[in-house]
Amino acid sequence: MAEYDLTSPLLSPRSSDQPQTVLTVDEDSEPSDQSPSNHQPPHQTHNDEKTTLTSSNPYAFLGSDAHSVPAPTTVDPFRNGTPFISGVYEAVKIVLCLPIMLLRLVLFGACLAVGYIATRIALEGWKDKQNPMPKWRCRIMWVTRICARFILFSFGYQWIRRKGKPAPREIAPIVVSNHVSYIEPIFYFYELFPTIVASESHDSMPFVGTIIRAMQVIYVNRFSPASRKNAVNEIKRRASCDKFPRVLLFPEGTTTNGKVLISFQLGAFIPGHPIQPIIVRYPHVHFDQSWGLISLAKLMFRMFTQFHNYMEVEYLPIIMPPDNEKLSAVHFAERTGQAMASALNVVQTSHSYGDLMLLMKAAELQQERPWSYMVEMARIESLYHISSLEAVDFLDKFLSMNPDTSGCVKLHDFSRGLRLKACKLSEEIFGFLDVEKNGSITFKQFLFGVAHVMKKPLFMQACELAFAECDVRGDNYCMKEELSNILRHAIPDLNEDEVHGLLNLFDSNNDGRISRDDFITCLRKNPLLIALFSPRLLQKDFSRGGDRMLQDIV
Repeated sequence: MAEYDLTSPLLSPRSSDQPQTVLTVDEDSEPSDQSPSNHQPPHQTHNDEKTTLTSSNPYAFLGSDAHSVPAPTTVDPFRNGTPFISGVYEAVKIVLCLPIMLLRLVLFGACLAVGYIATRIALEGWKDKQNPMPKWRCRIMWVTRICARFILFSFGYQWIRRKGKPAPREIAPIVVSNHVSYIEPIFYFYELFPTIVASESHDSMPFVGTIIRAMQVIYVNRFSPASRKNAVNEIKRRASCDKFPRVLLFPEGTTTNGKVLISFQLGAFIPGHPIQPIIVRYPHVHFDQSWGLISLAKLMFRMFTQFHNYMEVEYLPIIMPPDNEKLSAVHFAERTGQAMASALNVVQTSHSYGDLMLLMKAAELQQERPWSYMVEMARIESLYHISSLEAVDFLDKFLSMNPDTSGCVKLHDFSRGLRLKACKLSEEIFGFLDVEKNGSITFKQFLFGVAHVMKKPLFMQACELAFAECDVRGDNYCMKEELSNILRHAIPDLNEDEVHGLLNLFDSNNDGRISRDDFITCLRKNPLLIALFSPRLLQKDFSRGGDRMLQDIV
């Protein structure tokens, strides 16, 4: 590689035979409205210049500029590669394995029953579950652990290839693993008997809920910030005490097909303890053992009807936390993810559990290509702080616009979904989202555009000012007549039915009145509609306090 110093040009000179690019600037031409140097506040320009500013970008009054949307990804980290039985070999093998499956079912049921009874005995009378399990109870749990190994045997894992060894608990109190199937928790229960971090919903599972309680599970509600914070504190406490078993986490937060790693949650990395990564592979030809969009019963049936299922477990070198405390848990997670992705020979994407929620929602509503609605939620959450639940709500809104088989929405259906008529404003809003200018938008473009508008610091101020314009009596209720006037100010030729439809949209609780909460809630669920209020906000002569806020907006 060539050496460069500070005096070397950053770009090599273009040869004379290469095509040249020439830009001609007409000094007499009017300045472009997209040029930052010529961007003047609308209240300081003429009316025609103000129209030019808002015609191409209906959210310029919020300080919004043109936004970009990452290219769609073709990666589907949740798709099982063999969802159906295909091929003569696989069909014949299943028929031949049916008698074996019956024997395996008997072994599975017997081991589950014995393990459940042993666990109940080990937990009997144990009240102090905030402290480590006494050793004599742990010895009883060995019965359940042996049963877990026989359960793996019944699923076709007669032998499991291991590479490396678990580090001593005193050196690496936290272990993290990729998550492909329900097999890994069973294996780790037998191999390590760790404390695990799991969803609260697991506690209610028959038999399994009792067994994981014996692992002193740390329950977490992924949608509750308070629950996540408590879980992190509990991870810190247990990792700091050598009497507790090591803590096991699946930082991806859900199962994938193993062909990629998805983004990591930070719960394992915030405590700042050394971490040993573990990777699991399931080599296969005819049967993909990953738990993607496939039912548990179907996956178990396929496992029971295989001669042998392959599983490889590799213990990677310990990764130490950064010495510099200023380096955040994000960097710690990135280093761990890079080590695991390199060992697996895969890439790590920005998908998250939120993408699985979007995928399942689209599949539930029978969309033809449900995987096209994944948006790499981890990236959106980090850029715009949009939660997965909010993204699912926006997907509901997008699907109400009747997307075509490719998952795209045209202008007519988009306007109808927002209860707007075909007009200049709806075209501007649609054009703002249609970054590729091909006459249709995808859900990813819709979500990025909505999130871009909501992220603007002045968005909530604009919502408050818009409500203040409608609250002429000062009683925290919007006057429908005033709101109708504002709507007609933005779209002059609205008829009564169209106005009534928009008014019903703002009356979210259907009580016949539009309170402040109704109004703000509607705009948070439909952020694009804030453009309806831009003409009034830009032209109204506010009081001194409101004018100061207006100047901030402009």
